Amino acid sequence: MSSDVLKNSRTRIKICGITRPQDLVQAALLGVDAVGFVFYPLSKRFVTATQAAKLSGKAPAFINTVALFVNPNDEDVQAVIDIVSPSVLQFHGDECSDQCASFGVPYVKAFRVGAPGLGTPDELVAACLQHPYAAGWLFDSYTPAFGGSGASFDYSLLSGLLKLGAEARPFILSGGLSAANVESSLSQFSAWAVDVSSGVEDSAGIKSLAKMRSFTAAVAAFDRMHVA
Repeated sequence: MSSDVLKNSRTRIKICGITRPQDLVQAALLGVDAVGFVFYPLSKRFVTATQAAKLSGKAPAFINTVALFVNPNDEDVQAVIDIVSPSVLQFHGDECSDQCASFGVPYVKAFRVGAPGLGTPDELVAACLQHPYAAGWLFDSYTPAFGGSGASFDYSLLSGLLKLGAEARPFILSGGLSAANVESSLSQFSAWAVDVSSGVEDSAGIKSLAKMRSFTAAVAAFDRMHVA
């Protein structure tokens, strides 16, 4: 599968669940485009706004910082914006378009593929079209953990999105990605970007330099073979 929503010159990479400054710096040196901070209290990768602000201060120029939320209240999102100044917001729950767009910060909407109401290609298309102004649509696996589970999903459920044409937003592939499978995953569903967390970790929130290096190298290998 492939998307013509944007003509990709390379696949962008986001590493999510950053909790340590050294991991952020290493990710940047490997050439990733974005790093993510998790503001979902039930996540093993949860950081506070104050912690994220200190981490964000280590980000070099032109590295996007992404704040991830799951069904937050508006006050908590605004507090993160005020303290951290993230480049992008990322919503993984049941947030509506109006809420996501209300903060004046570009946002990505995540969809848990296979969840109730997101179990068929048509249902996924309908859900995505409720977010026409998102900076991207992210496709993750359906697990209780709201991301970072290491589980993948059936890419055939994304087939309806390829018929949208100009209505589509940039596609972001997530869910169980690692250096071992990212090339084959992108071959099944070529995307604007990939988002990885557990696939580059030694343990939850502790990134592995070797795994991050292998992952970025695998994405680059795919691009050399498939991206014009």
